[in-house]
Amino acid sequence: MSATAKSAKKKSNLVPLGDRVVVEREESGQKTAGGILLPDSAKDKPARGVVVSVGEGKLNDKGTRQPLQVKPGDRVVFTSYAGEPFKVGDSELLLMREDDILAILS
Repeated sequence: MSATAKSAKKKSNLVPLGDRVVVEREESGQKTAGGILLPDSAKDKPARGVVVSVGEGKLNDKGTRQPLQVKPGDRVVFTSYAGEPFKVGDSELLLMREDDILAILS
């Protein structure tokens, strides 16, 4: 199990509301394809991460909850400007809607 997946399980006490999802962003690469080391200021924030926790689901017209398609531990791809960043301890997490998630990586 990767360190990211372990930290996702550790932070599962965060419970977002409705159709929101808490995601921990993956680390960006340290080197370019040519082997050049990048400083922190030059790195792009990756649009990939691990789902830490999920809400109960979106409330539909009938008053019941539609379960989310993602679950804690899933590796996902999301839109580049998705989510509201916040810190818990030394980890920076993103709170976003499930609609901002584009795909689940296998």
